[in-house]
Amino acid sequence: LIIVALVMVVAPSGYFGPISSRVRGLFVKHTKTGNPLVDSVAEHQPASSKAYYQYLHNICLLAPLGFLSVMTNLSDASSFLLVYGTFAYFFSHKMVRLILLTAPIASVLAGLTIGRFVGYIVGAIWGTTVGRPSILTSIFFMDVNQTLMESENDNDDNALVPPLPSSTTPKNTTTTTTTTTKSKKSKKNTKKSSSSNVEETTSDTVVTATPLKEESSDNYVARLIRLGVCAYAIMEGIPYVQDFVTTSQDMAVSMSHPSIIMKGTTRDGREVTVDDYRQAYWWLRDNTPEDARIMAWWDYGYQITAIANRTTIADGNTWNHEHIALLGKTLTTDMDEGYEIARHMADYVLVWGGGGGDDLAKSPHMRRIANSVYRDMCPGDPTCRSFGFSQMGPTPSMSTSLLYKLHSHQQQQGVEADRNRFRMVYQSSHGKVRIFKVMSVSKESKAWVADPANLECDAEGSWFCRGHYPPGLQKILSEKQDFAQLEDFNRGTAGGDSDYQKQYMENLNNPEKAQQAAAREAAAHVNANKQQKIPKLKPEEIEKLNKHWEDSELTSMMWEVANTNDLPGLRTILQNEPGVVHMRSTDGRGIMWWAHEYGRQKLVSILKRLGVSETLKDANGQTPLDISTL
Repeated sequence: LIIVALVMVVAPSGYFGPISSRVRGLFVKHTKTGNPLVDSVAEHQPASSKAYYQYLHNICLLAPLGFLSVMTNLSDASSFLLVYGTFAYFFSHKMVRLILLTAPIASVLAGLTIGRFVGYIVGAIWGTTVGRPSILTSIFFMDVNQTLMESENDNDDNALVPPLPSSTTPKNTTTTTTTTTKSKKSKKNTKKSSSSNVEETTSDTVVTATPLKEESSDNYVARLIRLGVCAYAIMEGIPYVQDFVTTSQDMAVSMSHPSIIMKGTTRDGREVTVDDYRQAYWWLRDNTPEDARIMAWWDYGYQITAIANRTTIADGNTWNHEHIALLGKTLTTDMDEGYEIARHMADYVLVWGGGGGDDLAKSPHMRRIANSVYRDMCPGDPTCRSFGFSQMGPTPSMSTSLLYKLHSHQQQQGVEADRNRFRMVYQSSHGKVRIFKVMSVSKESKAWVADPANLECDAEGSWFCRGHYPPGLQKILSEKQDFAQLEDFNRGTAGGDSDYQKQYMENLNNPEKAQQAAAREAAAHVNANKQQKIPKLKPEEIEKLNKHWEDSELTSMMWEVANTNDLPGLRTILQNEPGVVHMRSTDGRGIMWWAHEYGRQKLVSILKRLGVSETLKDANGQTPLDISTL
């Protein structure tokens, strides 16, 4: 009580830190925490039945049976197993990485299940108590027992039965003695037999054997049947045991190997060793200056530091939400802005490629994290649904992003990084890693960051020193809004982030509504950002574009713009390709047709101002007005 009272007194002073999003995620009803950084980590996602089977295999099938068997025999020890099992399953179900905590209790409960089954078999063969002899004994003395039963049925209570040898007396038969004369009091003439329970006297003794009626559970036929069923179950279970052993061995081997070196299979079926990641880190170690700064997504930060021995912009210590958001903004914004940030922070940019869980697959999470601090990244939609891929290819905002340019550099038609800003200096043997050198790095910013006078150490001469961003990034930093997550000190920020997090959760639960809201915000964003004018084409240039019908990546991007109403993405594309709105696919249709088809009134108005015609006909002789839903 004293401790509780002390906590209640101290808590209002702010002595105890708030519960973090990671811990809070274990108790919320939904599967998201409201923090896009925490939600982006795969290990923080709820566990599925597939995940349980992957890591526990057949144990996850036997453990529930053991849990039920423990409930039928409660004690102090078994209560601990119930509590441990309940909490382990609850927390692992909320966060997949906690399946690790479930493994010990699952193994114990599965062992109890197997132990009870083995005990069931042993009881059928050798018996379990004095009143339940082994099955061989029951079969061997079946005739003796039957004779005794018949004797009892004939009401012959005085039937004389020769004494049975002590070594062969069946346990399901009791012997009593009737003495015809008084026993002598001398201890010499009286002794107790421990094996036969027969009291021997100096006079003649009549031994009367009284058979006991067997209970149904001791019936040897039932026990033989039980033994047969168990034998069948064992035979059927052998393949499962072998599969479990093999899977466990394979899992142990795979988890003990370095995660950056793995086996792979080429398209022609050859098995190869994929050593791209180690090769890339060693290349950095051997071919870059010791003071080189490497920009990469935070997932690889520790590997770059430990293996390449180079400074990384971010690593797994992701407590600084705003710093990770700046990194996400650099990678997912357009080439121009991304370069202006990168040249003040890094000397090289490392990108994971090759498909699977590469950086392009993670990029929507990067964009969401960036938008949580820089709210103009995805206006009106904290989930950034307009950034990604569709059946037609990358969305406009994706196709113009720095990450897409670096990831797909010279691999996708028409996609190439600006050599004056980023020059590819290394590509691994299987294309899993690419390294770009940042051109024209700001020497002033690099020197400013390295100056000890700009470090804020916790004590003089300490190794723990907090750095600061160089002055060259102040314009970008002035646009940020600190994310008021529960585990940091931004909770005192005016206004907080409750509205943002509320909209974030609503958009996750109602994607259709989120897309409509994003379209409205995007239109307002376009109207508010008209400082840079879009170049206008000459009439003869427009006519030439209208006559050329071809399916291309640009026409696919225009379809995506109309489909998602991505007006900010359209503006970004127009600044580099002003003629894209006049391009037409092989069926003769262009963005004006699609804008009318999807009922995008604001988009139609923008296209009209850009000189896009509504009277041209497609291959079927239809104009945009003929198919309009406006």
